[in-house]
Amino acid sequence: MKLSRQFTLFGSAIFCVVVFSLYLMLDHLQLDRTKNPSSGSSFPGQLTILQEKIDHLERLLAENNEIISNIRDSVLDLSESVKDSKGSPEVGNQSRVGYPELLASPPLVIPIQQEDCHFAAKPYNKPADGVQMLDVYDLLSFDNPDGGVWKQGFDISYNENEWDTEPLQVFVVPHSHNDPGWLKTFDDYYRDQTQHILNNMVVKLHEDERRRMLWSEISYFSKWWDSIDSQKRDAVKSLIERGQLEIATGGWVMPDEANTHYFAMIDQLLEGHQWLERNVGVKPKTGWAVDPFGHSPTMTYLLKQAGMSNMLIQRVHYSVKKHFAIQKTLEFFWRQTWGKDTTTDILCHMMPFYSYDVPHTCGPDPKICCQFDFKRLPGGRISCPWRVPPQTINDGNVKERALMLLDQYRKKSKLFRTHVVLAPLGDDFRYNEASEWDQQFQNYQKLFDYMNSHPELHVKAQFGTISDYFSALRPAAAVDPVSNTSPLLPVVSGDFFTYADRDDHYWSGYFTSRPFYKRLDRVLESHLRAAEILFSLALASVQKANKWNDFPSLENYKLLTEARRNLGLFQHHDAITGTGKDWVVVDYGTRLFHSILNVKRVMANSAHWLVLKDKGAYIHSSSMPLLQMDDVQPAQDALPRKMVLKLSTRPRSLVIYNPTEQDRWSVVTVYVNTPRVRLQTASGHAVTAQVSAVWEETTRFLILLQNLPTCPRQLSFVAQVPALGLTVYRLTEAVELRTVPVDYTFLKQHEELSVDSAEPFRVDIPQDDSLPISIENPLIKIWCSATTGLMEVIKYKEGGVEHKVEVGFVWYGTTSNRDKSGAYLFLPDGEAKAYTPNHAPVIRVTKGVVFSEVTTTYQHVTHTLRLYNVQGIEGQSVEISNTVDIRGEFNREIAMRITSDLNSSDRFFTDLNGFQIQPRRTMAKLPLQANFYPMTTMAYIQESGVRLTLLTAQSLGVSSLKSGQLEVIMDRRLMQDDNRGLGQGVQDNKITANLFRLLLEKRSETFKPEWSYPSLLSHITSMYLNHPVIPMVVSPNYDSLTFAPLSPLRAALPCDVHLVNLRTIQAKEGAGPSHEVALILHRRGFDCEFSNRNMGLLCSTTQGKLPMGKLFSELSVQSVTPASLSLMHTLDGGRSQEEIQLKPMEIRTYRVQLR
Repeated sequence: MKLSRQFTLFGSAIFCVVVFSLYLMLDHLQLDRTKNPSSGSSFPGQLTILQEKIDHLERLLAENNEIISNIRDSVLDLSESVKDSKGSPEVGNQSRVGYPELLASPPLVIPIQQEDCHFAAKPYNKPADGVQMLDVYDLLSFDNPDGGVWKQGFDISYNENEWDTEPLQVFVVPHSHNDPGWLKTFDDYYRDQTQHILNNMVVKLHEDERRRMLWSEISYFSKWWDSIDSQKRDAVKSLIERGQLEIATGGWVMPDEANTHYFAMIDQLLEGHQWLERNVGVKPKTGWAVDPFGHSPTMTYLLKQAGMSNMLIQRVHYSVKKHFAIQKTLEFFWRQTWGKDTTTDILCHMMPFYSYDVPHTCGPDPKICCQFDFKRLPGGRISCPWRVPPQTINDGNVKERALMLLDQYRKKSKLFRTHVVLAPLGDDFRYNEASEWDQQFQNYQKLFDYMNSHPELHVKAQFGTISDYFSALRPAAAVDPVSNTSPLLPVVSGDFFTYADRDDHYWSGYFTSRPFYKRLDRVLESHLRAAEILFSLALASVQKANKWNDFPSLENYKLLTEARRNLGLFQHHDAITGTGKDWVVVDYGTRLFHSILNVKRVMANSAHWLVLKDKGAYIHSSSMPLLQMDDVQPAQDALPRKMVLKLSTRPRSLVIYNPTEQDRWSVVTVYVNTPRVRLQTASGHAVTAQVSAVWEETTRFLILLQNLPTCPRQLSFVAQVPALGLTVYRLTEAVELRTVPVDYTFLKQHEELSVDSAEPFRVDIPQDDSLPISIENPLIKIWCSATTGLMEVIKYKEGGVEHKVEVGFVWYGTTSNRDKSGAYLFLPDGEAKAYTPNHAPVIRVTKGVVFSEVTTTYQHVTHTLRLYNVQGIEGQSVEISNTVDIRGEFNREIAMRITSDLNSSDRFFTDLNGFQIQPRRTMAKLPLQANFYPMTTMAYIQESGVRLTLLTAQSLGVSSLKSGQLEVIMDRRLMQDDNRGLGQGVQDNKITANLFRLLLEKRSETFKPEWSYPSLLSHITSMYLNHPVIPMVVSPNYDSLTFAPLSPLRAALPCDVHLVNLRTIQAKEGAGPSHEVALILHRRGFDCEFSNRNMGLLCSTTQGKLPMGKLFSELSVQSVTPASLSLMHTLDGGRSQEEIQLKPMEIRTYRVQLR
């Protein structure tokens, strides 16, 4: 161990020399410039010299990065060789005090190139014609005066001759919005409605070539396609070729845009687009999102990167719609906030009225528009609420009806800057009967024929698709096809949350509804991504070894495909939102649950091949797998449980997989049947491990499972796993105690506590329970209340500054008004009330060499604060886990509130889809529920010099209602419907585990409130939280096999580059895999003004450059072809690239062939 540390110290010394040399070189360049000043006449020469020096410096930095990687590899190799030669030193009863050197320390500071800091440091520059949504919210009064026939708008008038020189163009777009689950399950909707809609479409569109139809959801379309014959498929293809049928967006679903993570948003888009390419040959051009409850710029970015030029949105706050209508800015270029030019712009149409149904799409007066929804003709199953029914169009009424409809079209056109009008014609599950096709198309055609045959009306009306509309809009708005700019249309940045459709009815409840399944969604995302990467690596390795027939590639690929589709289905805006019927939620949960089991099989099968030292010994057995996961989830609505690993004198192997692109030091916990464990690396080096008890507890009593026969213990240790790699550890039952037991302290106010014999643990029940509780690691110390067990103060040791950071819980009730909170709406009865438990909580303090924690058990929440004793990412933040159970409550919502001494004023920041940060402002003019926003991965508050970040492993609603506060809603139980169509409350609550990390950081400069980026530490902490290492246990039946660790990458990726996915592409024929993978990379934007010390990372930044030829250690890259995000389009002429370079915030996809 001593010699190993010497080698590590030697490597660190070399690293310091390299860094110091770079510093001297920079200083020398600066001295050269000051000692040899040039006259003003030689300024161009100075620039040339400076440019040469910069180029030289870049080369030196690149060489330095390679030196660092080589040092890293050398140190690790030397360390392993020392371990092999030294043998296996034993770990005895170590001291319970202090922090043992669990691992050699990585470099102290991450080398970050100065150029990589420029991006976040640039001030935000709003375009001259730009609209920033935060500014719009400042302007609006958010009142709701009666607007007349357009209740939320205003009266619209026009002059008859306005269209004399430029006729009005009207595009009526028939569509059917098919929810893949809501009031019925996906399969029930398909059986009862969707298949009939699509079957009728083929027949009815062929009857008249002037007819058009728009479709969006590929989940339904693919299911129908599998059921039809080749003749009908050819008929569909001909409709698409003639422009009668358009596939818009083309994702697996129309996703929610608040709770979804960008990994899953991309994955469902890719699945839909790949299906379309293989089966229909269609490449969607336009986005169509009529029903998501608010809109995120992340979705616009993904559509743009996928190759789309246009998009449509609908559900936007009614006050925002009114403001945009007054300004005539309902059509705009939606730009990312960091966008400095038109690169990220996409042309967007915002529908102006209340809904996407027919009464709210032809014009401002729903009473009139409803009369042109011909499904509502007298005698049908639905009618107009305004009690004026439609009339069948005939020669006697066509003039009067056509002029009435034209009046609405003209009034609608007054809200826009061109004479091109869009009028969608559809609703949920429309056109499922042949009679409706006839009613709508025949009656509208008569109206169009009349309008078009009377030139004095100056109108051309027709059926169209959404792309037909945008094709007419672009020239009308003078959009330059090259620069993608228009003198008529503004540029808008920001998002459209939180949505309200009327009054104070803000849709902020669904940010949290059904949180159990929001967490399950993220578990599947993490597992699917991990399985995709392992499978792609295994497949390439199998191909290289010419063992294609031995590996179950087809079986595994089918499991991956099913998991992609089940995850994609859950991104639907009535699935992840928690706004479906109870039995529909169970159906979604069952799909997620089965797919988690399946992708675990894929991971185990892939790791089996990769970790096996002798590939010739590989035999696949589905009945007796080599590897199995160390946890079991018994049902779709239950929390997972750890398997107990039964140890004996024969070694058991534990394989640990790191699904992240960074070399990693992470705490791994497994359950074992004995505290006497000998833990070693694959090379025989002893590893320090902590052993702790497994407890079950309530507020009234404690059970120490340690004292039961065959009881499990927790074994925790710090595992070192290479990027995307596998590490092997061996566990053996020892004769004597070789692990380090933890110490326990128990407290409960005003009550006696007793704990039976708890050997080998030391248990303390102090008589004086008034003193604060504290736990610490080498970097952080926190103090908790001895009464509540909740955190009160946090101190980062490096700076020595303490901050008040108090954690607490609060209740929200629901209003006494007629409209109450439900699955969609959050309508509280005022400010939150403090959580006051009926009984004093039991507080358990655990102190150990690997982690220390404080666990407090309340009636509704089991709350744990944990600190890891790791010199790296996991040691820099406080882990917070809350197991929530409010199944017995009535109309209550429970929130965790964090109150600090930071002076954050009314500002806070939330992420959008885990991709970007959106500044927020708490507005007193808005009701409390309007100040809640979606939090997918993080939210933070800050003052000058300090930032407090809450990182989350599940999507929830968050706010900062007062300066220094962050508040997150953790679960909701509501007894009634909120009148948005669901027809029920939310009463199917589960015991739900929520996981967070709390990070306090110093910032070296005053923050700029206009825009913000996370720190590098925050990014990687979030990645570790959402993508934990995955332990797999080797079956005892395979003890004779030899396993070797896997390091698939030559070095970790640059610190700011995230591997979104390495996804094997389906073969052109059949359901199996091809020899190509989709490499999806994201270069994160980060703020350099935060410390990058003690992060434990072996990476640097490289200005987004990645040499593909040097990426993998054993596999070779045959070709790298740039493509659009979802592989629809090949970019850069299809030329293979040896080096790729990403811009900050950019997501890029490449087709890669590995061998």
